[in-house]
Amino acid sequence: MSSILTNNSAMVALQTLKSINTDLSKTQNMISTGKSVESSKDNAATWSISKVMESDVKGFKAISDNLALGESTVAVARNAAETVTDLLIDMKDKIISAQGDNMDRSKLNDEVQALIGQVKSVVGAAQFNGMNLVNGSQTDFNSDGNAGVDILSSLDRGANGAVTVSNIGVDSQNLSTTSGTALTAMAADVTTLAANSGADMVTVTLGDEFLTAAGAATGAVALDAGTAGVDLTDTVGLVEGDVMRLKIGDVEGSYTVRAGDNNDAVFAGLKNGLLQAGIDESKFAVVIVPDTSITVENLTNQAGVAVSLTQERGTGALAQLETMDISSASGADTARSQIEGMIQASIDSAASFGSVETRIGIQSQFVSDLSDSLKTGIGAMVDADMEEASARLQALQVQQQLGVQALSIANQAPQALLSLFR
Repeated sequence: MSSILTNNSAMVALQTLKSINTDLSKTQNMISTGKSVESSKDNAATWSISKVMESDVKGFKAISDNLALGESTVAVARNAAETVTDLLIDMKDKIISAQGDNMDRSKLNDEVQALIGQVKSVVGAAQFNGMNLVNGSQTDFNSDGNAGVDILSSLDRGANGAVTVSNIGVDSQNLSTTSGTALTAMAADVTTLAANSGADMVTVTLGDEFLTAAGAATGAVALDAGTAGVDLTDTVGLVEGDVMRLKIGDVEGSYTVRAGDNNDAVFAGLKNGLLQAGIDESKFAVVIVPDTSITVENLTNQAGVAVSLTQERGTGALAQLETMDISSASGADTARSQIEGMIQASIDSAASFGSVETRIGIQSQFVSDLSDSLKTGIGAMVDADMEEASARLQALQVQQQLGVQALSIANQAPQALLSLFR
């Protein structure tokens, strides 16, 4: 049956043409924007995922900037520590020269004092953006529980969508010449050693006197200085970073307490410090009594050998430079025993900064690569396939032309009915 009121063919042709025009509009939009998913109405799930990933990419850009700033700060500190090491090695050369009786110790001392001034200048100037990691000014603790700073290193998104951040802890190194707060955790029973002292020896004792997280000095091991609850104002207990110095005659050995140390570790550190400083065990017997004490016995005929024990918190590793004087034979001997420990401290500082700088560099490269991977993933989800879009555009344009023609033919169909009424 034919009808002049209802043209089914025209309606079908019209709906087909509308569908073609809609698809053509979408394809043209994809070509103009370069995206297959431009808004949430295109594909809500894909759009949501891509937006979360885009926010992470921007976050990693900020992290990359933070890493670059941190790497520069650490590089300045490392260069300062390496320069101080070179200056101390030059100083050691002068000190060794002063051991000879026929040397002009006064002139050598002038050169040493000039080098000491240069060391202070380097340590004081080693700042980047106002932050100095080598002069002992850092009083805050990093995520590792040590004095220092944290460098934002990563943005971690969990399966539940929760976001956390990771940090690289940079431990500050105190290469200043300032003395810290005096401690009384250890005790030495004599201040002089008699000749061939025998039972009359210096005994340095230490009980369970490490600071605890409960604010007392009753612990068996040394904690990180940044451990919650540790009271750094308590001067009768030890904690990581405290400096111990035992001087026998002109030889002074030092040790810096490390996290996890017990009594024997501190005693062993002091003994190694004395040995590195040049103490002769054929003249002075150094013995560790497990968990109790360290003793030094005078085996020589020299009477009245001076003994001193110092314990300090917050002391600069180069504090002994303040009293260094090689204008006399005894001063030159003392300086010789002290310089080795200071050189080792500056080497350790430079090595610490160097390892952290390497880690920051690796993390920076990883963040850059990760950002690129995220961008690639976002592109795979929302970017348009331009080759496919071009082919589809050509096909839809042909379909549009055919649709227009089909609609035109359908609209002409009722006119055929006029021939029936002639």
